[in-house]
Amino acid sequence: MNTLGDMNEGISTHRVPLRQFSVPLSATRRGARLARLLATEKLLAWELPLDPARLIVAELATNAALHGHVPGRSFRLALSVVPPHTLRIELTDTRGDRLPVSPRTTVDRCAESGYGLLLVEELASRWGVRCGPVPSKTVWAELDLAAEVKGATGP
Repeated sequence: MNTLGDMNEGISTHRVPLRQFSVPLSATRRGARLARLLATEKLLAWELPLDPARLIVAELATNAALHGHVPGRSFRLALSVVPPHTLRIELTDTRGDRLPVSPRTTVDRCAESGYGLLLVEELASRWGVRCGPVPSKTVWAELDLAAEVKGATGP
């Protein structure tokens, strides 16, 4: 006769690994760098292409640290693989009052900054902003992995 513990052990050994990762980081340049490094490690562990995902993480984490910074508060990096083949990157900060806008309408050709979201827009399959819960916002980007893998190995 199987005990409840035996049944739980059997269930836990047959689970499909979850592809979700989330970590709070300090809203500093060092925290942004750590976000990129942690994302790289997670992508390697999941056997996913590093680029352009780590470039998007680097840009969104830098924006969270520079423009979403509130003293004493952190930002959160979240990565997940969404069926069927989508990598979702999310950066949540506590400056819900400062929303990014489409870079195509705001980038001044002579400006020294403001090109980061243009890079995200070009590299990501989709990106956007989700407000809340107050006082936070989440800037997200998605990559269609089937297209990334095909592009990396094919013509």
